[in-house]
Amino acid sequence: MYNSPFMMLPGISPQEFSYLQTTTTGFNEQQLNGFLMIYYSKRRSPDDMILYCVLSFFVPGLQRFLVNQIGMGILYFFTAGLCFIGTIIDMVNYKTLAFEYNQKMVFESLQLVKMGTITQ
Repeated sequence: MYNSPFMMLPGISPQEFSYLQTTTTGFNEQQLNGFLMIYYSKRRSPDDMILYCVLSFFVPGLQRFLVNQIGMGILYFFTAGLCFIGTIIDMVNYKTLAFEYNQKMVFESLQLVKMGTITQ
């Protein structure tokens, strides 16, 4: 576990670590490096997500826009984070918000690697 390339990801949780290990089983070193390169650029750290949630008190919906939930971001923007109740809920559930977004980014990164668009 400690010598895994996934450990370089900032703020990685055990849940995300095990998810990444199971999805990349059978990858050779080149595919794994390509996957990590793509995933690292798309991933949202839970530590950053809590910062986005705090900033969303000043820019409502920021955290939702950053996880590609545009509809919810617009709703939060025009309702001041659903009167800040939605923003507070997002602050409590920031790890879940980040993990769900990262799961989508794992899928996208895997598709790019499997299509062979990454060569070194």
